[in-house]
Amino acid sequence: MTIPQYTRLKNPTKSNKSHRMRLRISSHLFVFAVVSFAIMGLAGFFTKVAFTLMLMATHHPPAFTRGLLYPRDSETREVRCLDGMWNFIASDPRHPAKGIEEKWYERDLSKAGPTIPMPVPASYNDVTTNSSLRDHIGTVWYDRRFFVPQSWIDKTVWIRFSSVHYEAIVWINGNRALRHEVGHLPFEADITSFLNYGQENRVTVLVDNVLIQTTVPQGNVLEMPTDFGMTLVQQYTFDFFNYAGIHRSVHLYTTSKIHIEDVIVSTDIDEETGIINYKIMANDTDDDSLVAFVQICDADDNVVATNTTPVNEQASIEIRNVKPWWPYLMHPQPGYLYKMEVFLSTSTEKNIDIYRLKVGIRTISWNTTSFHINGKPMYLRGFGRHEDSDIRGKGLDLALLTRDYDLLHWIGANAYRTSHYPYSEEAMEFADEAGIMIIDECPSVDTTNFNEALLTKHKSSIEQLIHRDKNHPSVIMWSIANEPRTAELSADSYFENVAKFTRMLDPTRPVSAAIAVPLQNDRAAKHMDILMFNRYNGWYSNPGELNMISSRVIEEATAWHMKHQKPVIMSEYGADTVEGLHLLPPFVWTEDYQVELFSRHFKAFDVLRSRGFFVGEFIWNFADFKTAQTVTRVGGNKKGVFTRSRQPKAVAHHVRRRYFKLANDLDNAPVPEDLFPYLSDSGSSCKFGRDEL
Repeated sequence: MTIPQYTRLKNPTKSNKSHRMRLRISSHLFVFAVVSFAIMGLAGFFTKVAFTLMLMATHHPPAFTRGLLYPRDSETREVRCLDGMWNFIASDPRHPAKGIEEKWYERDLSKAGPTIPMPVPASYNDVTTNSSLRDHIGTVWYDRRFFVPQSWIDKTVWIRFSSVHYEAIVWINGNRALRHEVGHLPFEADITSFLNYGQENRVTVLVDNVLIQTTVPQGNVLEMPTDFGMTLVQQYTFDFFNYAGIHRSVHLYTTSKIHIEDVIVSTDIDEETGIINYKIMANDTDDDSLVAFVQICDADDNVVATNTTPVNEQASIEIRNVKPWWPYLMHPQPGYLYKMEVFLSTSTEKNIDIYRLKVGIRTISWNTTSFHINGKPMYLRGFGRHEDSDIRGKGLDLALLTRDYDLLHWIGANAYRTSHYPYSEEAMEFADEAGIMIIDECPSVDTTNFNEALLTKHKSSIEQLIHRDKNHPSVIMWSIANEPRTAELSADSYFENVAKFTRMLDPTRPVSAAIAVPLQNDRAAKHMDILMFNRYNGWYSNPGELNMISSRVIEEATAWHMKHQKPVIMSEYGADTVEGLHLLPPFVWTEDYQVELFSRHFKAFDVLRSRGFFVGEFIWNFADFKTAQTVTRVGGNKKGVFTRSRQPKAVAHHVRRRYFKLANDLDNAPVPEDLFPYLSDSGSSCKFGRDEL
């Protein structure tokens, strides 16, 4: 990306009622932001900081991502993980650029002041008992030492970050290596020339979590009075906690000087033959002798197809008697994956680089009423989710990830939406293996104040997302935003632009967005391929009125379809529920009310399915999660069917019975023996075993 992220620089000549110009660190100089402010309140204590980008004379389109293959060992590649304990310092929120001014990256962080140990990957917010760190605004610093063997001196060495929130600047041994802005997505740099081989090296990372109106997602920073003077407060409208830090793994890896830079895959099926269309990209585009030998192996490692083609050219390979990738509960062997092995050679040297990845062969299609996988109509049933857990925040946790996928299988879900940002690459690979379909969402949430600077960053976030996830068979749809303010006049052209850009990058998957504004006010749905809408009947609308749910859901979903003639998904519905709270008759916040509210939605969904255009139901939310501190949230959002510790509420068993009943009805999937506990043998109506379904 070419547009840098701002940090703030203290101005000692200004009073507390003024604010300071934020300083953004560009590749070679500080670029100053334009600062505007308004005094609010009679005493003028509340000063709202409105940040705008200072652009050059022209506005540049988003840069296209290169490389970033997931780091894997092979005969030609070596991968080392830098996860573990790093050194950590949080900057003074009133002087976030101090570390830049004093060049902390030129020496160990411990020389700049006291450091604390900080686990990577993890959010830094909840690791300590320090509330100022939990609510920190601005920059923090990480560093650690690592050893590079002498044997790497003839290789190209890369450092790769899987996700940092939000802006990151990385130095190797004091040399600036790279900068990246959008959270949730990977970035890397060639650090070959910065390393000391056969010796220790140091990596230093600056992280800035500030959100403004031209970041993705958006936010505002206010300067507000406290008992001890003025302080900065980060505000945002999205309903999840603004965790920050190095959230996913950090890797060193090596490649040959000439190497495989990217593998681009799409698939098709012609009767019993699977077709893998591919392009092997190499970093050296001037060598006409570069060729790629491609070998496809089945799940038992039997070679089933081979092909040799020049690099950087479109090619295809056929697999006879193909085993398609099917979603969970649609086939006895869901999530079937082939292994694609790529061997790069020159006219004089064989196998100079080798890379392997998994490939699922399946087709996707859609029309005005339905969505198909491998030619079969699909009905999506699943959840909105969050990457969120106690202590580690949004940090990658493989144990938690394994538990989540086990719960998805247990409950009978076949899909989820990565609300409201890209999830880890490990989660995507899990979905491929598990046969779970993914609606892949970019980090644009509650988008408003549409402008050219924001559009560039929005499109860049989508480009990076598609670049990363393009080869995953589990990804069936791109969601370009969650609950954008699509009633605004400028939303029409804005989302037309974003949707066209997304289709240009990937025409093989439908484009959608989760829309929350009423049908009559929306200006964006007409640009989508499949319609998704969020609505909380019985909760935010008419709370406690269970008899005001079914008809309203039916009427609204039908109206969306009638106006736009496209398939419809209800992408969010639900109710906050306190674990263990029961009242009879049902009352808001109780487990009993959540069960009843879901039942009223289930009734509406069945009516809508019978009308032939309704293709999916997504509960909000899979599990409880942390939010900002508000009086409407008791320890976070409690709409999960599972608690934050991944234990079921009463509604989880209710949902499980529905999802497996749907799987049985639609695809003849087997029903778990424990789905209905034994009641009595006194009559067939009381026998709820698998045979009775």
